Parts: sequence; C-alpha cells; structure tokens
Amino acid sequence: MKHLVLGSSGQVGNHLVKYLINQKQQVFEYDIINNPNQDLRNDHAPILDAYIEECDIVHFLAFDVGGSKYLEKYQDSYDFISNNMKIMYNTFESLKSNKKPFIFASSQMSEMGHSTYGVLKSLGEKLTHELGGIVVKFWNVYGYEEDEEKSHVITDFIKMAKSGVIKMRTDGTESRQFLYADDACEALYNLSTRYDEIDKTKDYSITSFEWNKIYEIAKILDVLSSCEIIPGDKTDETQRNAMNEPNNNIKKYWKPKTSLEKGIMKLYNMYD
Repeated sequence: MKHLVLGSSGQVGNHLVKYLINQKQQVFEYDIINNPNQDLRNDHAPILDAYIEECDIVHFLAFDVGGSKYLEKYQDSYDFISNNMKIMYNTFESLKSNKKPFIFASSQMSEMGHSTYGVLKSLGEKLTHELGGIVVKFWNVYGYEEDEEKSHVITDFIKMAKSGVIKMRTDGTESRQFLYADDACEALYNLSTRYDEIDKTKDYSITSFEWNKIYEIAKILDVLSSCEIIPGDKTDETQRNAMNEPNNNIKKYWKPKTSLEKGIMKLYNMYD
C-alpha cells in the first residue's frame, strides 16, 4: 500500500513514516522541512497533485502547531491563522480534485471554542466529512522531538529532569490524556488498511482513554532521575481545564498498548 504523509517531519508524521516503513509499506514523505517546494501554503502546487495521484491513501498531518507554550504564544497571531488556513485550503482542494482516500488529523481541542487552533481544526473536520474522509482526534501524542520551540510537555520535562530540575509552567493540576507516538501510528495504520469499512460520518478519538495530571508526569520522572520539581504559580491557560471525553469509536479497530510510565521510560532513554 502506498501512503502519502503530509507533514512527514512533524510530531506525528516523523513517527508515522518510520512505523509504516517497518510495516513494509511504501511511503511518500511531504514536508516543507524536506523541500521548500513542498510548502502546502503555496497555491495549487502540481507536485502535491502528483504525489496524491501516485498514492493509495493520504495522511493529512500537516499543520502549524506545537505544544502549549507554542499555542499560547502564536495561536491568535495573523501568521498562525493564515498559515493553517492556506495549508487546509490548498490540501483539501487537491484532495477534492483527486478523490483519494484520506485521514485528517484533528485534535481534542476542536471542541474548545475559546482556542483558535481548535476552531481551525473544527473547520478541517467539517471539510473532511464533506469530502468523505476519516477524522481522527489526537489527544496529546508524545514522542521524540527535536524542535524545542514546538515541543510538548513530556519532552520538556524529560530534558529538564536530565538537567536535575523540572520547572513547571503551571501548578500541574490540569489533566490530560497522553498517548505514546507508536500507539498513535498503529491506530492510523489500522484505519488506513480498513478504510473502506470505516464509517466516515463518525470521528475517531485516538488516545489512551486515561486522565493524568501534569504533576504526575514530573513524579514519574523524579523516580527515574531523582530530580527536583518546582511547580509554577499559574493555572492552565491553553485548554482552560476543559475535559471533554473521547468517544469509543476507534476501539472497534484499535486499542492503546503503552502505559504512560512505560512510554515515558522509553522516551527518557532516547535523550542523552
């Protein structure tokens, strides 16, 4: 099966490429980091049409996004909104023209009207349903990251723990559902191989289905590194403690395997 991964150098895309290759799948990578000609913000790029025409399924993971610190800083900016509107418009136009099966990576934040990022993802979901693609909602996928500006909380905490002190941005009382990247990739792969039987009118939450507070991550890392933990003095500003529950639609095709403790330990060992 030929998979096109849009955003192949991103948080999920980078892991998905490696996972699909390990599954003996043929993978086409598409990301501005790989080649400036692969900038999805560009109007009608023939190169994108050519890639879509060649593949069997498209994984639409490309987005201008990062962890909570990135969203707090940029999500209400003109460039953030403009970048993502251009990415979605151009990509959905090509998908509509080529009529290829595709999976759109949304977020649990699409249900949070206060979030600009969430509103943009919600718009992407509507376009996906209109075109007959599959909508998946990711819940805080974590894995190896190199871009510190866009990194997420678990990566940040691991790097700080290795330096001896975790300085938290918040008081750590906010709750999240975290999912190890390999598990997320398996979910995408399962949906792609069973694409024709998937009910496209539904959304599919890809998550651990377990709530954990941010300070629990710090405590897990304290066991691994005996680090000092310094809580912040502010509360969650990104999701505002919203705790919308995931749906169970995905469980017919996939279930998470990696516990938070095991996933953090795996990731901890990847960093020097």
